[in-house]
Amino acid sequence: MKPLEVRQIRTILSGKLIHGSDETVVHHGAYRIKQIKKKHTIFFAKIDPFSIERLKDFLPLVLVTDRKLDKTMQIDGLTVIKVTDLDKAYWQFVHYYRSLFQLPVIAVTGTSGKTTTKEMIKHILSFDKKIAATISTGNSRTAHLQYLLSIDDDTEAAVFETAVGAPGDVLNASEYFKPSIGIITNIGAHHLNFCKTPEDYIKAKGEMAAALDRNGVLILNAEDENSKKIDLKNFKGQIIKVGKSSSSHYKAKDIKYKNDGMEFILVYQQKEYPIFVPGFGEHQVYNALAAIAAVHQIGIDPTEAALRLKTYRKFKKQLQVLEGLKGSTIIDDTWSITTTSLEAALQVLDEIGKGKKKIAILGTITDLGPWGYVIHKQAGEIVNNHNVDILITIGMHAKIIAEHAVECGFKSKVYSFNNSILVYNLLRKIVDKNTIILIKGDMYSQTIIDLAAKIRKIQSTKNGPSTMVKNIANNDTSQNS
Repeated sequence: MKPLEVRQIRTILSGKLIHGSDETVVHHGAYRIKQIKKKHTIFFAKIDPFSIERLKDFLPLVLVTDRKLDKTMQIDGLTVIKVTDLDKAYWQFVHYYRSLFQLPVIAVTGTSGKTTTKEMIKHILSFDKKIAATISTGNSRTAHLQYLLSIDDDTEAAVFETAVGAPGDVLNASEYFKPSIGIITNIGAHHLNFCKTPEDYIKAKGEMAAALDRNGVLILNAEDENSKKIDLKNFKGQIIKVGKSSSSHYKAKDIKYKNDGMEFILVYQQKEYPIFVPGFGEHQVYNALAAIAAVHQIGIDPTEAALRLKTYRKFKKQLQVLEGLKGSTIIDDTWSITTTSLEAALQVLDEIGKGKKKIAILGTITDLGPWGYVIHKQAGEIVNNHNVDILITIGMHAKIIAEHAVECGFKSKVYSFNNSILVYNLLRKIVDKNTIILIKGDMYSQTIIDLAAKIRKIQSTKNGPSTMVKNIANNDTSQNS
C-alpha cells in the first residue's frame, strides 16, 4: 500500500480527529477485525469496548467510526477519526486510493477458467512488470480491499479474478478495481442458490460490461452460447472475441494435443503465431487466447506472449495427469466441478484415453440451490455424449448424474456410492495399466480429495512426463478448427 498520513485521510473523509495523531501513517486497511494482521492499519468499523481490547496487539492503529467513543476506549496508539456516515467514508477512501494510480487493470470472470486465465496473464506480465493480482482462487468480496491496497507506486499492471456468488458481485468488485479490460471466459450454470435462475446468473456475469467505461475492452468467448446472451446494447467500449470461429479477432486453428499441453496456431490480423500452452484440453486454448488478447492490449506482442506462455505452470488438481493405482493413469481434476468444466474434462478423457478403459468418477456439483436436480440431470446428458466405459458417482446428488445418463441411453457400466471406501474397493478390482481414470469434484469435498490422494501415485517433476503423456505426444492427436 502507498503510505498515507492521517491528516491526508481525514481530509478525504471530511472526518474529525478525536483521539491520537494526525501524523500517524497507514500501511494497511481492514473493515473486519479478522482482517487486521499488522500494525499501522486503517480500520473502518462500528466499535465497542470489547472490540477495542482485541485491537491492542496491533497498535498503532487508525480507527474510522461514526460512533461516539467512550473515554475508556481512548488508548495510547489508537488514532480515531469520527465521520458522519461510516459506509460513505469507507467508499470515499476506496475511490480515493484507486484514483491515485493510472495503470491497466484486468478483471477476469467466468464459470470456469477464470483462475487459469488470470494466472496466465499474471505469468506473462510478470516477466518485466510489477503486478498486483489475486492469489490463487482468493476472489472473495471480503478480500477486495486487501487486493486494492496491494497496488502501490511501483505497480505497473494488475489482474484480479472477480467471482459471482450473487448478483452485483462483479459490479461491487469494479467499484474497487476500476478495470480497463474485462474478460468473461464462459458462462455455464453455477451459484444458482443466490442468482436463482440461469438467466440471472448470465446477467450477473454480464455485469462485466457495465463495469467498464467507454474506453474499456471486453474480451468474450466467441463460441460460448450464454455469453452471446449478454445485453451489450449500452456498452460503448471495444469488444474482442476469441475462439475458433471466423468471428474471432484472436482465432485458434490446427489445435493439437502435445506433450503435457496444447499446440495451436493463433491467427490475428492475418498473421499466424505458433502457440504452446501447458495443460490438456481445448478449454486451455480458450484460456490462452483470452490471456494473449488481454496482454496484447497493454503492449505485449503475441510472439513474446507465446514465448512466455511456454513456461506457465498450471495448478495441481487441474486435469493433472499422474500415475495411479495398479499402473493406471489418473486425471486428477478435483479443483472444481461445474457442467462447463465437466464437459471440458470429459473431452480430455476422450482424447488422451483412446485405446484405454475409461473410468469417470464424479462428485456433487455444489452451489446450485433449487436447481440442483436440473443441473445434475444436465451433467448426466453431458456424460452420455462422451465415450466413458465406467461411470462412478459419489453422493446422493451425484447419483442423479448416473440415473439421468442411463435415461439418456448411456450403455456402459454405472455405479453409485455414498462414500469413497466402496469406490476404492471397486477400483482395486477393475483397474489395470490399460485404465485411465478421471476423478472430478469440488476442492472442498473431502471425500473426493481423499479418494484422489489414495488412487494416485505422486510423481516427481524431475523425472519428466509420464509414459502416458509421452504417448499422447507421439500419437499427435489433432483437432481441426
